[in-house]
Amino acid sequence: MKKKFRMKILKLLSKKNFSIVLVILSCLSNLYAEEKPVDIWNIDDEKIKETTKIEESVLKNIEDESLPKFDIYNMQSQKQKDQIKLDETLDSNDIQIVGLYDPEDYGLSISMWLNSDGDQLKNIFSKLSKINLSKDAANIMNISMLTNAYYPNKNITEKEFLNFKSNWLIKNSDLDLIENFLIKNQIFDQHPNLTKYLVDEYLSQSNVNKACEIFSKNLKSLNDEYLSKFNIYCLINNNKKDEAQIILDLKKELGFKNKYFEKKINFLLGYDNKIDKKISENSILDFHLAHKTNPNFVFEPTENTNKIIWKYLASSNLLYDVQKIEITELEKISKIEKAVNDKNYPEKDLFELYKRFQFNINQLLNADSSFKSLSNIEARALIYQRILLESELVKKLKLLKTLKKLFKDDDLNEAFDVELKFFLNQIDPADVPDNLTSFYYTNVEIKKDLKDKVKFNNNILHQSKLINYFNGDYAKSKIEKDLNNFLKKIKKDKKYFLSKKDIIFLEALKSDGIEISKKYNGLYSISESEIPSDIQIMINNKDIGATILRIVEVIGQDKLEKIDDDTLYFIISALNQLNIDFIRNKILLKVLPLKV
Repeated sequence: MKKKFRMKILKLLSKKNFSIVLVILSCLSNLYAEEKPVDIWNIDDEKIKETTKIEESVLKNIEDESLPKFDIYNMQSQKQKDQIKLDETLDSNDIQIVGLYDPEDYGLSISMWLNSDGDQLKNIFSKLSKINLSKDAANIMNISMLTNAYYPNKNITEKEFLNFKSNWLIKNSDLDLIENFLIKNQIFDQHPNLTKYLVDEYLSQSNVNKACEIFSKNLKSLNDEYLSKFNIYCLINNNKKDEAQIILDLKKELGFKNKYFEKKINFLLGYDNKIDKKISENSILDFHLAHKTNPNFVFEPTENTNKIIWKYLASSNLLYDVQKIEITELEKISKIEKAVNDKNYPEKDLFELYKRFQFNINQLLNADSSFKSLSNIEARALIYQRILLESELVKKLKLLKTLKKLFKDDDLNEAFDVELKFFLNQIDPADVPDNLTSFYYTNVEIKKDLKDKVKFNNNILHQSKLINYFNGDYAKSKIEKDLNNFLKKIKKDKKYFLSKKDIIFLEALKSDGIEISKKYNGLYSISESEIPSDIQIMINNKDIGATILRIVEVIGQDKLEKIDDDTLYFIISALNQLNIDFIRNKILLKVLPLKV
């Protein structure tokens, strides 16, 4: 066995791609060292694409016929030297920094977490994990978690803090962002759960090439068993069977045992022609291997089938054909309803199935009462058919509300979503009676022009052209002159009272050192107690990281435009005190201007 293993190694060493791996490592090392952070609220797609093209070009050179061939002994010697350099360059754990963004680009500091108390952070992270953050809150969260900074070191370990980063990225589920984070920091093996999440998500979309591409961008060895297995499969998928066999043999020498995986891999390697029909649901990789190695693969999911496998079945066109399902197969229809609720099966197919149920004329005419004597699935089918027949607006709305409740009662609220919006969007809001407006506006899709334009209102301070200061469009001398002229006009106008947003605007300017004439000091007063005490303590301790997390928690599920003025005031005040101008300005430009 050992002789066979050594022969395979020698065979692999003769390959051209192995002889140039050092060139690739060196190029990629320089590439990642020069890569610049991404602005989360203004992502430069072209720069990201350009960097990706460079990476792909470098990796593609592995197969370049023109590359020089090295003497095997010189190559091994050079490999050791380059490995030392690579370790020095990529071992970010030594300097305790893992992130994507330059702190200066966001008005932050590399020491933003050093004054944080781990127990307090754990408490905040625990609360945030239970909140579905709005896009605005998520953007700020990304900045706080992905800015290059030293780890907190009080009551929290480095591993715990890294796990919080991973957990957030998984919850946020931005696959491009996760990929950039892993590649830039070369932490595939240190963050196995995050890496596994990324490749599993791509595989669940039947995007095998994308899942496998990730491994080609990893420059370090993989110790995690699942990732090693995935990498072996990817090498086979990329027609690099020799390399796959070498790695598998090495893993087995070190004690790796997995009969299921080995049978599937031996089949793909061509060593075993017998089809193993066993299907494992232990992981999406195991499930995919069963599908990949069986040309007659058939699988019927159950209610306990993992959501990611449902997703794989849907993307691979392996789910039920509704035309072949009998309406008497209520258990199978129940599974489809659950899959629709989990967004793993198209709604339209479920409702096409509902249309095939047979009801008598009395049941249809009295659907609003006769559904109560039917099973839950039959009741939903009856109400749906009655909705299709109903022409009177109010009755149709009441039936829609009833059907929505029937889904909700069985924890299938999301199964009647797209179809409900389709019906409601055909109804004029002016025709909706008062007792159904709440239902209507809760479920209708509000069509809004995403290209809202700012309209200056020079009669209101915080909506005037002066807000352009936060875009960087004002010189200090000019903003001071124009501001004092505006305040002069306000002082003369006895009917004008400064609103909370006006005060927020003025306090932000004063925080930046914009001088306001003392004669306008009496125009408004502020309360020092408006900032929650725990946040003020964090500010006093220069605990930047925890303060930002608390602001994220306060924003929570809300859009910035929906936050009340008092809450907005203390958020801006907190950012003013810590001089976090980038985040502050982004918030102000969202909430102050009049948009049409």
